[in-house]
Amino acid sequence: MTASSTSLRNVLLGNRFRRGLLKTVYIYSALFVYAVLFLLPFYWMLNTSLKEPLRVFQIPPDWYPNPVVFRNYLDAWVSDRTDIAAEIPVYNYAKNTAIITVNGVIATTFSSALIAYAFARMDFPGKQAMFLGVISTLMIPFTVLMVPQFILWKNLNWLDTFLPLMVPYWFGSAWNVFLLRQFFMTIPLEYDESARIDGATHWTIFSRLIVPLSKPALGAIGVLAFVFFWNDFLGPLIILSKPQNFTLTMYLANFSVAFVRTTPWHLYMAASLTIISPCLILFFFSQRAFIQGITITDFKR
Repeated sequence: MTASSTSLRNVLLGNRFRRGLLKTVYIYSALFVYAVLFLLPFYWMLNTSLKEPLRVFQIPPDWYPNPVVFRNYLDAWVSDRTDIAAEIPVYNYAKNTAIITVNGVIATTFSSALIAYAFARMDFPGKQAMFLGVISTLMIPFTVLMVPQFILWKNLNWLDTFLPLMVPYWFGSAWNVFLLRQFFMTIPLEYDESARIDGATHWTIFSRLIVPLSKPALGAIGVLAFVFFWNDFLGPLIILSKPQNFTLTMYLANFSVAFVRTTPWHLYMAASLTIISPCLILFFFSQRAFIQGITITDFKR
């Protein structure tokens, strides 16, 4: 085999030190196909939100709106609705959702970080058994807990308030505890020992050492928590009954039954995109920290 053929073979097929051109083309082609399949429903939702109502179900379908109707995004929030929720301003639903989301992000991030610090950096009897107990709660589906929790909130007179949607998350989340524990264990213990020599307490080590070094993981937890609380529907559906306490997801759920004749799908898609836009914006600006926080937990110390 000549030197030129060997060089061409290495370029196309690669070697143990470098990936070949054919494999690179295959990987990026597959990623492109999956990206298109993933984005296609989102594009169709955007496309529908900008159409006139008579063109939504047109056959053959329009792959781009013609004409483009930006007014759909305004009409989605001010159209004539016939349900009780229409009597309440839309910003009230946004305010309720923001209150629950902000509390949830702060609560679950802070409490989970404290619990994870104890499991990762402290030694006490029964630590492994307790951690196993925390992780085992991930196997319990929420449907099993709905009725017991509902009875508990009813006995506490917390129904139709935000308390059941806010207070429990100040006691940590099993998945977040696991993720943060794995991240904290990648930080060398020598840092803690050096801080203790200088007289630092556990709180000082946690707040001034572990937290600053764990910003990627905490950021990932914050993004996941924001998406969960902002899009949560089942929790508010079980707890809330007064329209003035509804969240944006509950407002959207009533969208299809709130009009006299039929569901205006162009307005429904516009309202849906408006509601999910904060999640998209947050991930767009924090995707680097989010991906780093998720992947770095796989590293071994």
